[in-house]
Amino acid sequence: MLVRLLYASRATDDKLCEMLQSIIQQSREHNPQHGITGILCHSDQVFMQVLEGGREAINTLYGKILRDPRHTDVVLLHYEEIAERRYSGWTMGQANLSKINPSIMLKYSALPELNPHRMSGKMSLALIEELMVTAAIVGRS
Repeated sequence: MLVRLLYASRATDDKLCEMLQSIIQQSREHNPQHGITGILCHSDQVFMQVLEGGREAINTLYGKILRDPRHTDVVLLHYEEIAERRYSGWTMGQANLSKINPSIMLKYSALPELNPHRMSGKMSLALIEELMVTAAIVGRS
């Protein structure tokens, strides 16, 4: 059974670049062997990540994320069973939303900044879909 999980969190450290590289490296080492694909969006101190894979693998990974000291204010935005993957081309794609045209953010949010803690899961997934269409996501595997 495949599932899709979307969560948001805030970074606990202001060394975002180092933290981001560590998360991406860990994801690219861990995810392929566990059948996990996904995308990580970030902006300043905020993360939004969508993960896809087997239910057990995704639930285990999310449990680790909840305990990861690099994250705080972890919020589950969306969880669903899926018939097929949407993000199968990425072991862990990424998008820096501070470099995205503000008009894209305004389509899905009250302000032109990433704040998934104040967005619905549906709107957050729609934003990620638009980022895919506009080729704003990098790191295709």
